[in-house]
This record gives sequence, C-alpha cells and structure tokens, in this order.
Amino acid sequence: MAKEIIINHTSHETRVAVMEDGVLSELHHEREKTIRVVDNIYKGKVLNVLPGMESAFIDIGTERAAFLHIDDILPEHEIHGNTTKNNGEQHKIGQLIQEGQDLLVQVSKGPIGTKGARITNHVSIPGRNLVYLPTTQTLGVSRQISQDKERDRLKEIVDRLRPENAGFIIRTVAEGHSEEDLHSDINYLVSIWDDILEKYNTLPAPALLHSDLNVIFRTIRDLFSADIRKLVVDDKSQFQKVRQFVRSYLPRYGSVIENYTKTEPVFDHYGIENEIDRALGNKVWLRSGGHLVIDQTEALTAVDVNTGRFVGKESHEKTILRTNIEAAEEIVYQLQLRNIGGIIIIDFIDMESQQHQQMVYQTLKDHLRSDKARSKILQISEMGLVEMTRKRDRENLSRYLCDPCPYCDGTGQIKSASTVCYEAFREVRRSCRRNTKGSIAIFLHSDVFKYIQEEEQEAVKSLEDEMGRSISFKLSEELHHEQFELYEY
Repeated sequence: MAKEIIINHTSHETRVAVMEDGVLSELHHEREKTIRVVDNIYKGKVLNVLPGMESAFIDIGTERAAFLHIDDILPEHEIHGNTTKNNGEQHKIGQLIQEGQDLLVQVSKGPIGTKGARITNHVSIPGRNLVYLPTTQTLGVSRQISQDKERDRLKEIVDRLRPENAGFIIRTVAEGHSEEDLHSDINYLVSIWDDILEKYNTLPAPALLHSDLNVIFRTIRDLFSADIRKLVVDDKSQFQKVRQFVRSYLPRYGSVIENYTKTEPVFDHYGIENEIDRALGNKVWLRSGGHLVIDQTEALTAVDVNTGRFVGKESHEKTILRTNIEAAEEIVYQLQLRNIGGIIIIDFIDMESQQHQQMVYQTLKDHLRSDKARSKILQISEMGLVEMTRKRDRENLSRYLCDPCPYCDGTGQIKSASTVCYEAFREVRRSCRRNTKGSIAIFLHSDVFKYIQEEEQEAVKSLEDEMGRSISFKLSEELHHEQFELYEY
C-alpha cells in the first residue's frame, strides 16, 4: 500500500495528513496556542489521594490536575491479577503514595472535555527502532514482525546491548536493521532517560522533564518506512528542517521529500480539506447508496447503519449483507480518521442469518487489525448490536476542531417555534394573574414571531379576550430562538 505524508505548516498551526492509496487515513493537528501533553514526562506533586477510588490527583503544572489510578503505580508484575501482598492483603493506594509527595509520571492520555490528563509512572520513551521502558525489564517485539528468525535475531541483539534492569519494545521499523542501528538507538534513549533523572533530582515540582517531538518529526519518526512514496512539505523553512532530519536519521529515504510550491493550498490540491469536512459531519454516505449516522456523546459513540437508496439486484438478505459489510469497512476507517475512542455501539441492519452476522463481524474484526489503536470487540448481540472499545489517548477530531453549538448547547436540537410560542402564552397568563391592568408586549426571535403571525393570530385574539388585556408581539434579533421577554406597560 503506497503512502504519502502531506504537511501543511503555518506560523499558528501545523497539520499532517497521511494518505494511503490516495485516501486520507490519518490527520494530526498541532496549534501554537495548544500545548500537547501526551507522552510528556513530569515531576508531579500529589494533591489528593482518594482511597475510595484507589486513585489520586497529581499537580503536573497544567490547568487541570492529572488523574493517576492505582494500576498505573503498581509494579508491572502485580497489575494484572496478582495485586496481593504475601499475607493475602490487597495493596491500597495510601500505602503507595501520600499527599505532598513528589512523583515522576508520564501522560498516557491527554485531557478530554472537562477531564484532566491521565498519567502513569510506567515510563516509555519512543525512539526510531525501539521504545525504552526504564522502569521494567520487559523485552518485546512488534507483532507485525512475523518471521520467527528475525524476531529472535532482534531480541538477541537488544537483550545483549540493553542496560541492566531496563526494558525495550522492538518496533516494526526495526525489521532488517543492523546491530549498529539498534545500539545507536539504545544509547540515544538511555541518554534521554539520564537527562530526565538529572532534572527530576534538581527541579522543584511541578516541572516538565521531557517533551516529545513536534507533530512533524513525531510523524516521521513513527511512520516513515519503505512504503512511504512521498513526503510533501508546503513551507520552505520546515522543508529544510525535515530534509536535514531525514538525512541525519533516515538517509535512505531522503529522495522522497518534496517542497510544495504551487499556488493552490496543498490540502486543497490533495483533496484533504473535503475529507476533513466529511469527517466532521454525522452522516457518511457509502458507495452503494447506504449511509452511516455517527453520534458522539460524552459517554459513548453510536453508529447506525442504514440501507438508504441501495436496493440492489439481489435478494433482500443479500442486499443487507453487502451494505453491512461495506459499512463495517467504512466504520473502521471513520474511527481512525476521527480519532474516536472509548465505548462504541454499532447498530448494523438486522440480519436473520447467523452466517451473515458472522461474516459482518469477521469483516469488522479483520479491518481493526490494521488499526494502531488497541480495541476490543464483542460478537453481535441478540439485539443486532456490536459493542466495542477503542483506546482513547487524545481528543477526537470533532472535539478538537469544533465547539458545542451555542443554540442547542451541543444537544443537537432546539425547541420548536410552536413550543416557544405556547411558553410565551403561558407566561402571559402568569403575568395577568399578578397584575390585571395594562397592556403586554412580548419580544421574540424572528422565527417565533413569524410563526405567530402566520399560524396563531386566532389564538392571540382568544388570549386577549380571555385575559382582558391588549397583547402585542415584537421582533428582536438579539434574542436566542428559545428566548422571549415580556413587558407590561
């Protein structure tokens, strides 16, 4: 699969798009005024220990305190299932950390909505070929390196070269690399860790000890491989920096870097802007004519599959099967593109055949294997629903680029003009019970005003007769659709 990396850089924003066979597959943003904290390492101070939740809040110097769960404090061998002392008593968070204590932590998930960042003290430092785990003795190999001989070769080299009591994960891009390359990576990562420890011992908490590369160089480090056909940068200064970075660390790939100089914006040229707009909508059309409806809430994301205008030339059951299979493929793509994580509920079109259900489930599962984010998926339920979770480590695309609607406050709906009209009528009755004299003027939004003029004139006359008061309605563009103001005179 041919990949392209397209970089759009300005003084206030950097956007990096990853294209696979001409289709946008990943989008990364970084803005000058928005500080990225994921993977940053801090010297934090414990603010509150919450025994009832087996968790704590840690001051790392950000706007909101970070959240630390007991699972992210315990030694690695004790996390999954074996969390007891020799006497059979479970560990308590109060036995591990105390308020006011300094703690070395790393951000594992960025702040989302009103929630602060999630942190751990199981530190990992990514390099080009390796990920350094200085607090464990783990030695792992990427599952995408499939040949046993190559896996054993890499493990033998890293095991021989690694410092005592230090762990490493061998990344996919390390496949085929020499001992010299791996040794260089180890030395580089160990030097970063030594620098972190030196800062930890000298700086007062809270303090930033280490931050990851910016979005451009992070993408190059993590994604650059032999299947990258082209890397395009539209800013001359960043182009020079990228070229120097690649020449220094990835010299074999220097020829694929291009400086985009056309008048047309680079994201327009590659059709990326249209894909971004598509990813911000809640309706996604399928090639067959069916569509998905994606609704994101604070608690979960719901995906509904509809046949739409797709009727096909086959039987009804086969038409549904084809739509569901196409939807399963598109859903995985949309989850990746939109950075959707957490709980996800998928409502496929009802299928009577168990065989068809299994085919759709398997399609979804197969496509999730290529997803970098870890996920867990359950079989289609009796209600025709698929429940799954996907690791969430940063804000999804819509929450990063959009604000809640000021009209509906993010609910997606507002009161109808007729509802607001009748609320105004009820307020007139309340006012008349308090005061029986004088006239009444009601100021309304134009939509509600128009509705009353066109649909409710008889109701207004009846209300005047009932209350014995003169009632007038006036237009106010300053008012929200759901608002009105009543005056007596």
